[in-house]
Amino acid sequence: MARPPLPSKPCARCGRTITWRKAWARDWDSVRWCSDSCRKHGLSDVDRKLEASLESLLDGRSASSSVCPSEAARAVGADDWSDLMEPARMAARRLVAAGRAEITQGGQVVDPSKFKGPIRVRRPR
Repeated sequence: MARPPLPSKPCARCGRTITWRKAWARDWDSVRWCSDSCRKHGLSDVDRKLEASLESLLDGRSASSSVCPSEAARAVGADDWSDLMEPARMAARRLVAAGRAEITQGGQVVDPSKFKGPIRVRRPR
């Protein structure tokens, strides 16, 4: 007989999937972070601005269009946008976790916790 899948939820910072562990049995409801790094950095104003920028870019395009996270990074970071690429990808993962976006590669929806390489962000279809 197959085991039921373990509970999971997205990290509040990076949006990667956190899977239940026995060590968290008593505290599962309060687990928010996937790592010490995410807990240490938390969500900053820049993270929120990147998320809002992605939402704004998606709202300004047709329903069938997508955006690159670099567009949000450029909008928020101006000349220092390249340092914001990973935070922009994290913002895209948080939008996926909230059900407000999908991440694609080559036109195919990919798992937000496992993708590598260039991505696009679009509204769910």
